[in-house]
Amino acid sequence: MIDIRAASAADADALAELRWEFRAPRAAQTESRDAFVLRCAGWMRAELSSGRWKAWVAVEDARIVGQAWMYFMPKIPNPTAELERHAYISNVYVTPGSRGGIGGRLLGAALDAAKSERVDSIVLWPTDRSRSLYMRYGFVSDGGVLTFKCG
Repeated sequence: MIDIRAASAADADALAELRWEFRAPRAAQTESRDAFVLRCAGWMRAELSSGRWKAWVAVEDARIVGQAWMYFMPKIPNPTAELERHAYISNVYVTPGSRGGIGGRLLGAALDAAKSERVDSIVLWPTDRSRSLYMRYGFVSDGGVLTFKCG
């Protein structure tokens, strides 16, 4: 049985390990696994403690096997009924051995939080593999978001 719950700062070490597992195979690494996990865990601990980011974890047999992260961005106030927050979803990842609906459950937890926080729109950058998951949950590619790559 896999449980979905809100992440806490105490989960940072396990979450950083999953981040390495998710991202390291995609390109040549610029730091060792140990250095990255230490740096990433510190960042995650600080962000979860401050509340700037929220995250959800999938737990199987007392081990974290998946995660999803969301950052809430305030909008400039409006004199209309338009909601005044956006959100960014990132780092949705489930270990290969635990896949099969868990990513959707993590995404569902994030979407529920966005609704309760009165978010207007959510942005994310899916991989080719994850695009269909997001589309099943109502995300659309409408060409409305423009990006500028600074680096």
